[in-house]
This record gives sequence, C-alpha cells and structure tokens, in this order.
Amino acid sequence: MTPHARTCVAAALVAVASPAFADGMLSEFAYPHPVKEHAFTSQGQALVMAYMDVAPTAAANGKTAVLFHGKNFCGATWEGTIAPLAAAGYRVVVPDQIGFCKSTKPETYQMSFHQLAANTRALLESAGVEKPVLIGHSMGGMVATRFALSFPADTGALVLVNPIGLEDWSAKGVPPRTIDQLLEGERKTTAESIRAYQQKVYFGGDWRPAYDRWVDMLASTYQGEGSELAMLSQARASDMVFSQPVVHEFPRLAVPTVLMIGERDTTAIGRNRAPPEIAETLGNYPALAREAEERIPGSRLIAFPDLGHSPQVEDTARFNASLLDALAALPWATLP
Repeated sequence: MTPHARTCVAAALVAVASPAFADGMLSEFAYPHPVKEHAFTSQGQALVMAYMDVAPTAAANGKTAVLFHGKNFCGATWEGTIAPLAAAGYRVVVPDQIGFCKSTKPETYQMSFHQLAANTRALLESAGVEKPVLIGHSMGGMVATRFALSFPADTGALVLVNPIGLEDWSAKGVPPRTIDQLLEGERKTTAESIRAYQQKVYFGGDWRPAYDRWVDMLASTYQGEGSELAMLSQARASDMVFSQPVVHEFPRLAVPTVLMIGERDTTAIGRNRAPPEIAETLGNYPALAREAEERIPGSRLIAFPDLGHSPQVEDTARFNASLLDALAALPWATLP
C-alpha cells in the first residue's frame, strides 16, 4: 500500500453527521457522495436502485470495488471505506439493494439473494463495470456470495466482512417464522430497541456516540411515509436470510475470497426464538470464521479479536489498512 493510501486510510473521510428525516426512503439523510439512480424492471414492476459511483481520486488501477450493505445498514454505512479505496485507485460502486434505504420498496416482491445479485449485476453492466471485487458486510455478505456463485465469470474477487449466514440456523433447530410474524416484530422496532440490540450483539456491550448516526438512519425508515413498506421489506429480508442459506455452497466458490471477521460479533438470526440449549451455541464467530476458511477453497481469514460485527465502523483506519493490504495481495494477474 502506498504512503498516500495509508494517509487516506488514517484520515478516512466521514460525512458530517446529520439527523435522518423520518420516512421510509431516507429522503433527507445525507450520503457521503452523490446518489445516482438505476431504473429497471423486475418482476413486472418499475424499480429504482439508488447507488453511489465514486471515481478514483489517485491514479486509477483499472479495478472496481462494489460494496454490499447489510440488512440493518445502508450504502452510507461504508462512508469511511469509500474514500480510502478511491485513494488507492479503485472505482467504488455502492448500491442500496431493492427494499432498502433509498431504493424502491415494492409492495409485492419475491426477495431472494439471487434476485438481489441479478439486480446488482444489471446495475454494474449498465455502469460499464467488469469483474469487480465484491465486498459484502453482514447480509451483504450473503448477497455477494450468491453473486459470486451465480456469476463467477463476472466476479474478480470476494471479501466477506462479518457476513451473516456462516451457519444454517434452521438446520441447527431454530424454528421458522412467517412473514406476518416477522412483520409484527418489525412494527415494534424503535431507535431504543435498535441501539440496545446493536450494543449487545454487534459491539460486545460497548457504545460510542458515533454509532448513533447509524441507529438514527435505520430507525428513520420505520417512521413516516413509506415506513410500512420499509418494515415489510425488512420482514422479507429476515425470511430470506433464514430460509436461503449459502453456507452449504461455500466449497463451490471459485473466486479468490477473503474473510474479515470481528470476533466479538454474536449475530445469529432467530436466537431469540430458539430453545436455550440451541441459542447458546449460535453466533460463535471465532469458530464459524475458521470453519468458513476451511470450506472456501483457497480463502484467507483476517481476524479482529477485539472488534465486533462492523469492524469498518468500529476501527475504520485499521479495517481499511487490512482491506487494502488484502486486496493488494490478491493474484490479480491470474484471476479468472
């Protein structure tokens, strides 16, 4: 990594915190870069994917990084990583998936990882992006994994940042829920419940004022105009991550893969409804990360023992330095 890139890692540009406007589309929530729109038709509906497309700010290296957000996150959550990637010569594309954040939230939509991956592939084709490195966080790791499995010839490399789905919760005995049951739970969501969950599960009990920006962002989609469709999308996403595991297909991944895991993470979908003897076995990220490394051919694990679910937020400079070093070490000359 160049000295210039290291300087940008340490001084990652972070957008000025601003309160989110309470509506399902995050209409007045400031993203760190201009937001573009990709209009397309899917499942017979006219939809729009919001995305950021950031050009390199140093000599271009000819590569593109695509950043995938998680279920409780948006493209904006990557704000501390976008600038260092651009300073290292990458073009950076950051979409909001259909059903999330500033993108369309359809009233009816069959949500699947393959559909979200196909939507993203169409966006990248329209933007002239070829063989990007896919960087997926949380649920975004499952979307990026499905993209790499479905479209290996269109994938340069894969980076999974604390992906959920490193275990199959249903197979481990967690009982399922219907969309209606999940929606009922979403309707009870508040900023306070989001903060309490993230503090306990994501950050090992710790909390910093800087994290409130992301609580505010998510909580705002549960209020005001469009909030009902936002909550319905969240319920569908919960069903998707529970019922469409990707972990069993890890051995089929045929692209260079890096796992970046904050080991204080304890995220496990459905733990709150599982029998106690099962619940206590779920979300063991140190063990799950090593199992994934063994099952994904040729993969590399970068562990952060003192960080949690969002290492790119919790220690932005350290995460970015590790990410850029990992990308530089990829065998770009021999990628398929």
